[in-house]
Amino acid sequence: MFNIVFWILAIWFVINVVWMWFRLDDQSLQKTFAWINVCAIVIGFLVLYLSDHASGGVTGWFTAINWINIVVAILQFYYGYRSNSVGSNVHHAGSH
Repeated sequence: MFNIVFWILAIWFVINVVWMWFRLDDQSLQKTFAWINVCAIVIGFLVLYLSDHASGGVTGWFTAINWINIVVAILQFYYGYRSNSVGSNVHHAGSH
């Protein structure tokens, strides 16, 4: 169970980061991925701390992915919920 969840979260992490990076201006996608990432973080920490697993193997990577996912989720919430009104009062040349 531990290794299966690790690989699911690892694959999700790669897909999540790639899509996040190439679609930074898509606020809807950023919000959706941020909330999915929150679920992945909760599941990841629950499996990490509540399941029986050997202390070696992928445990260090599992922990690292969980903590890096927290940083990614914070960035996604920022890009998803930031206001687009910044700069909307800019006067463009030629417009009166």
